[in-house]
Amino acid sequence: MIELLVRINNSIYNLSRVHRLLPWLIAYLVLLPLPKLLEFVLSDYYIDLANRACLFILLCVGLNIVKGFCGQVTVGHIGLYAIGAVSSALLAINYGLSFWVSAPLAVLITGFAGIIVGLPSVRLEGAYLALATLGLGESVRIMIAVTPALGSSTGIMLIPAPAIGDFVFDSFERYYYLVMTLAVLGIYLSFAILRSTTGRAFQAIREDPIAAAVVGINVTMYKLLAFVISALYAGLAGALFAHMPPGYLHHNNFTIIEMVTLLLMVVLGGIGNIWGGVIGAIVVTIIYDQTKDYYFYQPLIFGITMVLLVVFMPRGIGGLLGRMIVKKKFIKNHEDKVIDFA
Repeated sequence: MIELLVRINNSIYNLSRVHRLLPWLIAYLVLLPLPKLLEFVLSDYYIDLANRACLFILLCVGLNIVKGFCGQVTVGHIGLYAIGAVSSALLAINYGLSFWVSAPLAVLITGFAGIIVGLPSVRLEGAYLALATLGLGESVRIMIAVTPALGSSTGIMLIPAPAIGDFVFDSFERYYYLVMTLAVLGIYLSFAILRSTTGRAFQAIREDPIAAAVVGINVTMYKLLAFVISALYAGLAGALFAHMPPGYLHHNNFTIIEMVTLLLMVVLGGIGNIWGGVIGAIVVTIIYDQTKDYYFYQPLIFGITMVLLVVFMPRGIGGLLGRMIVKKKFIKNHEDKVIDFA
């Protein structure tokens, strides 16, 4: 297994040396026939599950930027997700805007909400920041639940599906191509941010905010920027969720259980590890689906799982696999040197 991962890692590296977009193009082409395979082997339900996994991938990637890259403890990401979903749905229903207009507007609205949340939060650390952002998530859900204009107890219904001309993304299979494309693009942009000057500033703040400030990094500005970027990701995921068939939103889609699920994805994948977040999103989406019959026990199940992960696998799946790949490479290189010396 580890040998296979090493070979895949080396292949990706060699392809990226030809052109940095080549591995992404190949991965995209590999993912394109997935709905046909799932439909042939299983059913449409699993295509819908794949769509939801793509949404959670976007959310995890966005949360990793503020939590994994910048080191800020936020547990209110689901509130930003709700803002993006409700904004896009209401813009489409009340003003007749197409998805291609309502979704970008919803992303901008969520980004503005990220600024509002980020401004007072940049001065908070640790548990205080977690409590402040948790209040945001629950406040947004409660506001949706008690406001008739936002759906209240009945929810928002008949949200139109995206369309390009006569082609309407009104089925699970069709919607997959939209949400998967944006998920791949979101992952690529996350890597681009991580490798940029901004990404290095985020990591410096995560390691030591005081040392980062001493070398000239504007800690307050970069913390706020991390909040805004993660909010943009959440807004896009929310807009995609709102317009996903059957086009229905309810405030119960944004409960604390969903937030715990999202945190579990990031912790399981490995905080700060992008590919680990992707793996965590897929694995936890499947676990969430298999435990939905035990709705009242899900917070307990996920909470215990998170504690066990932090204790026994603190770097998550991504960190564990990364360490094993490095160890395998080291052993192989050492053996090659011994053979050459002999």
